[in-house]
Amino acid sequence: MTRQNLIVIMSDEHNPAIMGCAGNRFVRTPNLDALAARGQRFSNAYCPSPICVPSRAAFATGMRVHQTRHWDNAMPYTGTPRSWGHVLQDRGIRVESIGKLHYRAESDPNGFDAEHLPMHVIGGHGMVWGSIRAPYLNTAAESSSRMLGDRIGGGESSYTRYDRAIVQGTLQWLQEAEARGEPFVLYVGLVAPHFPLIAPQEFFDWYAGVRAELGRVKQHPDAGYVRHPWAREYAAFGLNEEKFRSEEDRLDAFAAYYGLCSFLDYNVGLIEAEVERLGLAGSTHIVYTSDHGDNLGARGLWGKSTLYQESVGIPMIVAGPRVQPGVCDTPVDLLDLYPTILDAVGVDVAGEMQDRPGRSLFEIAAAPAQPERVILSQYHASGSNTGAFMLRKGRWKYHHYIGFSPELFDLQDDPEELVDRAVDPTCAAVLADMERTLRSLCDPEAVDALAKADQRALIEKVGGLAVAATMGPGAETPAPQPA
Repeated sequence: MTRQNLIVIMSDEHNPAIMGCAGNRFVRTPNLDALAARGQRFSNAYCPSPICVPSRAAFATGMRVHQTRHWDNAMPYTGTPRSWGHVLQDRGIRVESIGKLHYRAESDPNGFDAEHLPMHVIGGHGMVWGSIRAPYLNTAAESSSRMLGDRIGGGESSYTRYDRAIVQGTLQWLQEAEARGEPFVLYVGLVAPHFPLIAPQEFFDWYAGVRAELGRVKQHPDAGYVRHPWAREYAAFGLNEEKFRSEEDRLDAFAAYYGLCSFLDYNVGLIEAEVERLGLAGSTHIVYTSDHGDNLGARGLWGKSTLYQESVGIPMIVAGPRVQPGVCDTPVDLLDLYPTILDAVGVDVAGEMQDRPGRSLFEIAAAPAQPERVILSQYHASGSNTGAFMLRKGRWKYHHYIGFSPELFDLQDDPEELVDRAVDPTCAAVLADMERTLRSLCDPEAVDALAKADQRALIEKVGGLAVAATMGPGAETPAPQPA
């Protein structure tokens, strides 16, 4: 069999609309655009949970959040259930990682032959204070610090330096892999455009002149938009809009985020160029994706953690010798990468899936579009007193909140989710069908109760609420220091 390789590049917190190939007229992402032009861009891609640790655990296992019970950023992947990496190891295929994983610890059997420069949850326990829910722990009102970082603008941060080290390590790794001549799967975990919102000066400066245009968002409370009560609670938890020091500071946040997306694109381009230079392009597929999106000011919200497109949506691009160029509109999510990774290197997928719901992206891209394919995402973490569930099916997107009224959006006519159709009598049948479909996948009330029970057990295990409230970083996980 011809040598087959795969590189999976996962960024952190990349809003899927902030790419040139997705139609954004401001952002400069020439390398991602070129990757999409020679591959398949999946226009309706989602994360299993709009927060780092649960989404990454689902990516590893190919299983939904309520199946594995990785609920929040204090419940990281520990090597079980079985990951796609374990399947590759069983078959003697070299599989290694470079960069952010956000699992529990390097010492766990995570499914990699080696982890280079890994970022895992802090202290092996992560953000335990975020497991305090109903009511959730909210120190934002008392604190002068902000999630987005003490400073916003141009320059270097520990995260941009970390990404540079990851890319240099990746280039060296690829050179060694080419010399070995063995098939491989390499996972590369970059952190941009995750906050803090400090972009290398060159990239920040690209957007300084268009900050005012970037900062125009339709769904903003100042313009009359009324947040859903669940989203209003999350906004009170974050208080990000309230902590901008001026309108200039707010607009700098947009320029910095766009700059970080271009910095990410630059780094992807370095990796792509090295694959080409080493003569590996004809035998290597590249997947680009992210663990979740970012609200990026929509509805006055920043960060992730909501069910709206900006947060729950992700970019998804696959390119390589088996892929015909195009755009695939079939809905997909990170769970589809489990069979995709195996398929890319010639592993029989069917024997490994068991009750995993994913499908190989190679298969999906080659088939006629299936707009009715159902995608589920869910959130049970910090800033939420009750569980939230997103269902995508056809043109419709449904948000089910425990204890709150639902939301329903027609993405065909209303891609910005401005009009909630759940209160429209003409949509009663659609609303009922979406809820039935959700309940065919899980019992949302039971899942919500299970998540909270697991979180209470964790809090008791660490010594109670007072102890749990002090455990974990207040914002981003500290970057490892390269040797």
